[in-house]
Amino acid sequence: MKSKAAFIIKILMLIPLGISLSAFQAQGGNGPENPQANATQASAPPGAQEILRVSEGKSFVLNTSETIKRVSVTNSDIAQAMVVSPNQVLVHGVKPGTVSFLIWNEEEQVRTFDLQVLAVPISLEPVRESLAEALPDQDIRVSQSGSSIVLTGTVASKDVAEQAAAIAKTANDKVVNLLAVAPMNQAVMLEVKFAEVNRNALRQLGLTILSTGAANTPGVISTQQFSGVGNNVDLTSSIGGSVRGFTTQYNLTDLLNIFVFRPDLNLGLLVKALQQKSMLQTLAEPNLIAMEGKEASFLAGGEFPVPVVQGTGTGNNSSVSIQFKEFGVRLRFIANPNPDGSINLHVAPEVSALDYTNAVTLSGFLIPALSTRKAETDVQLKDGQSFAVAGLLDNRVTKISGKVPWLGDVPILGNLFKSSNFVQAKTELLVMVTPHMVKPLEPGQRNPLPKFPVPFMDNDKFDNKAGKASEPKSLRPGG
Repeated sequence: MKSKAAFIIKILMLIPLGISLSAFQAQGGNGPENPQANATQASAPPGAQEILRVSEGKSFVLNTSETIKRVSVTNSDIAQAMVVSPNQVLVHGVKPGTVSFLIWNEEEQVRTFDLQVLAVPISLEPVRESLAEALPDQDIRVSQSGSSIVLTGTVASKDVAEQAAAIAKTANDKVVNLLAVAPMNQAVMLEVKFAEVNRNALRQLGLTILSTGAANTPGVISTQQFSGVGNNVDLTSSIGGSVRGFTTQYNLTDLLNIFVFRPDLNLGLLVKALQQKSMLQTLAEPNLIAMEGKEASFLAGGEFPVPVVQGTGTGNNSSVSIQFKEFGVRLRFIANPNPDGSINLHVAPEVSALDYTNAVTLSGFLIPALSTRKAETDVQLKDGQSFAVAGLLDNRVTKISGKVPWLGDVPILGNLFKSSNFVQAKTELLVMVTPHMVKPLEPGQRNPLPKFPVPFMDNDKFDNKAGKASEPKSLRPGG
């Protein structure tokens, strides 16, 4: 510090005595003269308030005819002052602002100055040219406030505002971004297709052996897994008990199986052998239109009643109310169009169906369960592009086996005393989503009507019989 102060004093000795204020760069003291620097003469009476100006990052030396005892600046973050000789003070501007600068002489008389640190002018024209070249269709205005560049106006999106701020920072690190995003108010139509395929496979195998009285012994041998035979044996006795007889009755409850009976042997065989395959395909194609940023929902299905027990709060009295739960094909989405034509989508498709397999009974009410498959995702698509949510698989396998003890363990012949029930169910769901940018029809513009793939009726004959003028064929369904 002492060497730096000595260096400054040597420079000040070269300054002519007729100059009361000299401006130079703070880093070396040999920069060009600052045209904004200004100060009153040192001969001003003590106590008078004067104005000093210096540019940000610049310094000047104030010469006085009196001996300086000490100096003070009310805010050192804006400006700094240092006594370099008994008659000279070095003042440096740190950042734009106004502070009070005070000087005391040996007699404790004080001089007060309003020290104004001015911002260095920024060349805004290169910034305007860069913004106009990079973002030609945006309303962006550039100005200066203090040492910062201020951006005002209206742009299409938040991303454009961030790009404008990045361009302005190439000229100055201090940028105030006041750009507003213009509302688009664009409507988006979402075309959704739900495709569901159910495939079921069933395989049943069982055997029942029955006797209607062979060797005076009626009976049935079965695993009881498949109810195909019901029997009723009526034992009767004669008078005196000398002759005992019986009557046997069998009821066949499943005639779709293989039944073989030998009357001469009083022996019957009932085989349960069934293999079944089924497939079910359902398709829903809802179309929804919503404004930008607004949620739209769609439900194709219904509601089922659910009893809810409610207590009255006094004693054991309670009441039952009915609430309805929704099920079916549901879609919720929020669309946000972008200036580049892409659309940000938040999509939540859901498919639910009544499941009576897991139903419960409450107070005599049968309440079904809900089998639900749903997904929720965020994607970005162009107008007309599609994305598919697939792989929503549900694969269930159920296998139940039964056998008669000991008899079912006999090699080879033991298969006659075994039964099995195998059920496999596979369900796959595919959801395809396609967004479109739409706009309302102009006044007087007619939207094309839907067309039937097969003509519903002869419109010409119908209109002639009714005595009405026929519409142009191009406007009729199927025309």
